[in-house]
Parts: sequence; structure tokens; C-alpha cells
Amino acid sequence: MTPHDSPTDERLLIVGNGMAGHRLLEALLAREPRPQRITVIGDEHTPAYNRILLSPLLAGETDRETLTLRDHDWYAEQGVELILGERIETLDRERRLALTDTGRTLAYDRLVLATGSRPAMPDVPGIRLRGVHGFRDLDDAVALTRLAESARAGSDRAVVVGGGLLGLEAAEGLRKRGMQVSVLQRGTHLMNRQLDVTAAALLRGELESRGLEVVTGTRLAACDGDPQGHVAAVRLEDGRRLPADCVVIAAGITPNTELGTRSGLTTRRGIVVDAWLTSSDPRIHALGECCEFEGRTYGLVEPIWRQVEVLAARLCGEPVEGYVEAPSATQLKVSGVSLYAFGPIEPDADHEVLTYHDPQQGDYRRLLLRNDRLEGAVLYGDTAFGPWYFERSLAGSDLGACRQALLFGAGDATALLEEAA
Repeated sequence: MTPHDSPTDERLLIVGNGMAGHRLLEALLAREPRPQRITVIGDEHTPAYNRILLSPLLAGETDRETLTLRDHDWYAEQGVELILGERIETLDRERRLALTDTGRTLAYDRLVLATGSRPAMPDVPGIRLRGVHGFRDLDDAVALTRLAESARAGSDRAVVVGGGLLGLEAAEGLRKRGMQVSVLQRGTHLMNRQLDVTAAALLRGELESRGLEVVTGTRLAACDGDPQGHVAAVRLEDGRRLPADCVVIAAGITPNTELGTRSGLTTRRGIVVDAWLTSSDPRIHALGECCEFEGRTYGLVEPIWRQVEVLAARLCGEPVEGYVEAPSATQLKVSGVSLYAFGPIEPDADHEVLTYHDPQQGDYRRLLLRNDRLEGAVLYGDTAFGPWYFERSLAGSDLGACRQALLFGAGDATALLEEAA
């Protein structure tokens, strides 16, 4: 790749002030030379914040200030123009101009679309009733907090659609606020992209012991409203009807590609980019949850942070290898329960399966090996060995010499490997 000329002289416009756009800005400011004329525009009215902390905010475990990544003054101190509460409506790609919904015109030489995603709202009757919310941004968290605070403790009911991480965290937050909560999961078990059936059953048991109701193997068919237009119940495809004073939709995301599509960029599920995060317009880049690379879209931070490093180098004129997909591990804490997983979730016919389960301590580990090489792992409860397992998997290590010790600790397994070497 040949770096573009004079990156420091270019006007850079970053559209989106979420976590991806802000991470890019920080990466640019840490470089020399770097673009000197940077404008950041976001349609939310607050500076960038940590969306990962929305769940603790909803649960009342942290306050609003904790989420803020940088305040207004920081942007000014860095010489960055920050525009909040405005949305780019159209792009004049030939003249390199961006027009906002307030009529403001912004000129650019390079533009980065970091517009993120929104909840994937199911196309069912009643989905636009009052009391039906997503759970993706600060406004959602504030609205749900107010609703929960005004709820009648122990009697008002919430239904959360989606049994993944975000849905379970929203459900726990509402439960801690005093609501009765049901979680709907269309699959056969919770967090089916990260957990096998056994680990999911352990998680379900833990959540149900706290008072959550978990309903699996069914889908939302409709939301029913009261005469005032507020949600009152949900109907399921199996015919059941659950009362609901609020409904939270947390069943996947939809990339925000509308601006790219209107501007004539190539889009499919996301805004299509190459390995240097460049769209079909060589002056426009896309990053994070709104982009699509080699048919993939993104929802986890690890690959997005790697995209940021590639694009920051590109924008600063540094020679850089393009972005490539890489294996990643999922390390999560769901409602206080630690989880760690990588590789395939379900074994195939050629996998050797090693399992450890301590019901009293609530610990579970399951490893998938092929020809003595570790390909996948699911850990529930005690996840301390997770990074060691992942390192061995990435290295393709032959673990035959320590097979019997694999489930019981990195120390013993490492000692056996060293003896066999």
C-alpha cells in the first residue's frame, strides 16, 4: 500500500462519537505526525461514553459520570472540533461536503463512518408501542431506569427479548430495580453463541435462583397494548401471553448503513470495506459495527480495536499491513458469573472432549481437542485457565504429554510439557 500524501494537511471528519470513533480519535492523537484538522460529529447530545457500562448503570451499580470517556473540554484542548446532537444527512462525494440535519455544511478530505448499529427490532405487531425499548445507548438506559424506578416493586413486569449477553444484563438490571422479569430466547439455551448446553444450563439455574424467568425455544409474535397505547403484554408464537409493563428488545443488532447507502457506497449487511477499512470511495472509510469486511460484520470490541490500529496508521500515512481476521476469545462476566470461550461451541465426530464439572463450586470446563491440539474451550465460573488454553490453541501446541492434567491447571500441564520436550 502506498500511503496518501500529506496526511497532516487533510481535513478529517469522523462521523460517529461512539466507542469505535472515539478509539480512533485517541489513536490518531497519539501519533506524530497526525491530521491537525479533525472534526467529530455525533447525533447523541453527550460526548463519547463506555457503552459496556450501560448494564451496571441500569442496575444502579454505577453512576452516569463513570461512563464518560472524555469531557467537552478535552476535545477543545486537543484542537478537535466536536459537534454533538447533529446527524449527517447527505454526502456530496464529488465536492467532499457533508450536510447535517441542521443545515450545517462540513468540508472534508477524508471521512470515517463510525455510525455503529441499532437494535434489530422484530417486525411484529405492536413493536412501536410505548414501553417497548431497545438497549443500545444512554437514552435507552435512562428511559429503562426511570421506568423501573417508578414501577411497583414486585408487581410490575418486564419482558426481555434475547438471551445473549446484552439481554441477560438488561434483565438482571431490571430485576435488581425490583421488577419481575422474563427472558425470551428463541434458541434452545441461553448464550448459544458462546456456551454449550451444560454451561448454559448452569447459567440458567443461577439466574432462575435469583428470580428471573427464562423461556427458551419460542419467539415473540406480537406486543399487545392498552387503550392508551402503552404495551401491556407480549404474545409468543406458541400461543402463550405474558403480561408486560415494559419490553426490552436485545436480540441482535443492525448496522447503521443508511448514510452509506444514500451516498452510493457499496453496502450489503454493512458498509463494505477492504483490508484498510476503505469503502468503495477511496476518500471514505468505515469502522466498527457499521462496516462489513469479507462478508463479516462486528459486535465485539477486540476485532474493532484491531481495525482502529490499521485505520489510524492509514490516515497518518504510515505503511501498515491490512486488517485480517484473527481468532479471538470471549471473556465475559454475565450478572456476576465469569465465562470464557473460544473456538467451536459444539464438538464434531473427530473431537476428543475433556470435561470437568464441580457442581458445589459452580465450576465447569470443557475442552475440544483434535489430534492432541486444542481447538475450543468453554469455561464457566473459574475462568483463570482461559488465557493459557487460548495461547496453546493459537500456537497449535501438541498437548498429548499433558492431556491428563489439562483440566486441572496450567502449572501442572506446563510442567509435563517441559518434561516431554
